[in-house]
Amino acid sequence: MNASTLAPNASALPVGVLTLDLAGLWQLADSEGQHACAIPIPGDVHSALLATGAIPDPYFGANEHVVQWVAHRDWELRRSFEVPTGAIGRWVLTLDQVDCLASVWLNGEKVAALENQFRRHRLDVTAQLRAGTNELMVVLHDAFAEAHKRHDAHRFPLPWDFNGDRKAPVNLLRKTQCAAGWDWNLSLMPLGLYGEVQLQCVPVAQVEHIAVHQTHGAQGVEVVVEVDTRVAQAGVAQLVVRFNGEERPVQFHLAPGQTQHRETFVVSSPELWWPAGQGAQPLYPLEVVLDGVLHTRRVGLRTMELVTEPDEVGTTMKLRVNGRDIFAKGANWIPADALPGRITEAAVRPLLESARDAHMNMIRVWGGGNYETEFFYDLCDELGLLVWQDFMFSCMHYPSTKDFLAEVKQEAVYQVRRLQHRACVALWCGDNEIIGALGWYDDAKANRDRYLVNYDRLNRLLGEAVEDHDPARRFWPSSPSLGELDFADGWHCDTRGDLHFWDVWHSAKPFEHYRTVKPRFASEFGFQSFPSSYTVESFTEPEDRNVSSRVMEVHQRNKGGNARIVETMTRYFRFPRDFDQLIYVSQIQQALAMQTAIDSWRSLKPRCMGTLYWQLNDTWPVASWSSIEYGGRWKVLQYLARNFYAPVSVVAVPQDGEAKFAVVAVSDEPQDQALQVQVVAVQVHTGAERTLWSGSATLTLEAAQTLAVLDDAHVGAEEFVQIRWRGAGTPGGCRDHLVRPYKDTTMAAAPVALMLVDGHTVRVESPQTSFFVWLETPQEGRFEDNAFTLLPGQTRTLRWLGAEALDAATLRVRHLAQSA
Repeated sequence: MNASTLAPNASALPVGVLTLDLAGLWQLADSEGQHACAIPIPGDVHSALLATGAIPDPYFGANEHVVQWVAHRDWELRRSFEVPTGAIGRWVLTLDQVDCLASVWLNGEKVAALENQFRRHRLDVTAQLRAGTNELMVVLHDAFAEAHKRHDAHRFPLPWDFNGDRKAPVNLLRKTQCAAGWDWNLSLMPLGLYGEVQLQCVPVAQVEHIAVHQTHGAQGVEVVVEVDTRVAQAGVAQLVVRFNGEERPVQFHLAPGQTQHRETFVVSSPELWWPAGQGAQPLYPLEVVLDGVLHTRRVGLRTMELVTEPDEVGTTMKLRVNGRDIFAKGANWIPADALPGRITEAAVRPLLESARDAHMNMIRVWGGGNYETEFFYDLCDELGLLVWQDFMFSCMHYPSTKDFLAEVKQEAVYQVRRLQHRACVALWCGDNEIIGALGWYDDAKANRDRYLVNYDRLNRLLGEAVEDHDPARRFWPSSPSLGELDFADGWHCDTRGDLHFWDVWHSAKPFEHYRTVKPRFASEFGFQSFPSSYTVESFTEPEDRNVSSRVMEVHQRNKGGNARIVETMTRYFRFPRDFDQLIYVSQIQQALAMQTAIDSWRSLKPRCMGTLYWQLNDTWPVASWSSIEYGGRWKVLQYLARNFYAPVSVVAVPQDGEAKFAVVAVSDEPQDQALQVQVVAVQVHTGAERTLWSGSATLTLEAAQTLAVLDDAHVGAEEFVQIRWRGAGTPGGCRDHLVRPYKDTTMAAAPVALMLVDGHTVRVESPQTSFFVWLETPQEGRFEDNAFTLLPGQTRTLRWLGAEALDAATLRVRHLAQSA
């Protein structure tokens, strides 16, 4: 086998330091020498096999089942590299994000056995390395077999599959938990090397971690930089720390082991970092140079608190940044792709920018996925997206054995220290839904005490890692949770803690059921839709494009999900006339579900101070709860999120048990907002208007305001309500409210006129009232607005935000009345 050979440019490296980047093309084969091909590192085995035609696209049709054999084999990844003579020091091999059971061999000698995808491994390979040509081999082992072996050997059952969507007991492995399948993800159990692969000659020491501690006061911000080093051998090290225009050179003698050095800086006139919508995101560059090796960080100066204090309702749950209470607006984040080799900055940036562009200020990194990459957190720092950071445990019961907890401790300490300096990270959360899992599985229900104690051992370890290494941040034990050391079922408690509210989807309750709870912080809730016709066409043959086809059911991972989408549709809409229209209406339906919840809960501010819907993105093309489908296309929900998450919003909130609706205004702007508000009844067919209420209001950041309460009886049988507002500090807005379902509203189906003004501008005009006017094209990009209402004779001109000019031949427009 001809492996790649690395010849470093040694002259470009600092004196005494030699760093070899071992990323690039490696050689791949299974343990029998079959399926040999090149594999890019970072990358995964499935993607490499797909690139050479050894497997079909696992995302197409039902091919997932055809490629299952890949994860049931051992795979050998090899490369050769050159080491120049004369390098002095200890040689350290760094491997990051090794997925997940691996043995590492250098020049035919085994140097390590690894079993945790979420750790950085640093291996001393001085004894195995030689001048000249060296060969490194990483053997990735069958995780399926090992997971079942460990599960069967555990001293009591550890339940792992509640819904039938997981194919292996991944709770016994430190691996992406959704890799074995989830109710939106296929089961591939990928293998690969996804992070840094680097060999470094360390004369004396290397940097392990850089921590940044901030103390804010009247004289500015005191910034303490802690540099933790691992000393390979005794000697003299040269350290330079640069921050805020100051440079601190230090020379010190080191003994083998772990050492720490501190430098304190004072920023007398700090520029504070703010979440999106609250201010700017200045980031101060920090440089640490140890023996010529440069390490960079960017530091946002801010205070961050999770405030849980008693009030007249129960206990608050809100974020306070720089002394200002922030309403968290956002969504849950899952891995950007089921094939890890495809998770690049180019793929992730548009997703996070889309979150920011929809007025989101928070992303929850969900506990069944991954601790994200450095570029993910870089982007969140830049965009002002707060991060609710779960530890990677979800929905299952985990071991509390000595060996497992020792492995988890190293993982937790590494991840906490890695992310400690980040401005965007708002809190650490122990897991996703494991407290709830105490009541899901028969084994746990039969002996709750055993499983509670088992859980507490793991949860306590994670909390201690945060307390010891990131004491300025709050550890929240679980999501949902009622708070520290409270293991009661908090799923439907709306007086304290965070809430996951799934009754509307899983119990098929009406959308109006969202208004029956008044959460303090809603961290999960969602409703499904189908991906666009363009995305469906990417994984189907024409004969598969039916909601009941086998392929469409393979691309629906939640049991009964397709039927639930269709059944719910009959409650609110006239049934679509074909498959393409059904897809379109499913996305409108999903968006209305989320709008119903979020309008209601934002109107409760400050009782409710956060809504994170499930979910922002997809891992593959699938029917799911996402607002952005696989590939980056915005669903109707993502467009409507721009409205219901707008900094200033005025909405109609129906009053339960009464034929009335409240007109409620809310602002997240730091400055007071003076608004003029008009509520009109619009005749659907003619567009004739009459005013139901008008007035002015001054909105503050602190609380929503009820401006009026109006009777449904004031709205005629062929009328709907529009709320319009404008103000000096806001672009203004408009929201519709129907007092009866769309299916009971007679609408004309005449086409909306569409004109392409230029390659990046379109104009639409409607002869009648048209709801959910939807512009679409197979091209990559999005419109500045979509899924809006046009009144009779109304014209709108919209920008196309794609890189390529619009193609008139593929551009089309539709509206709701045309769907039936």
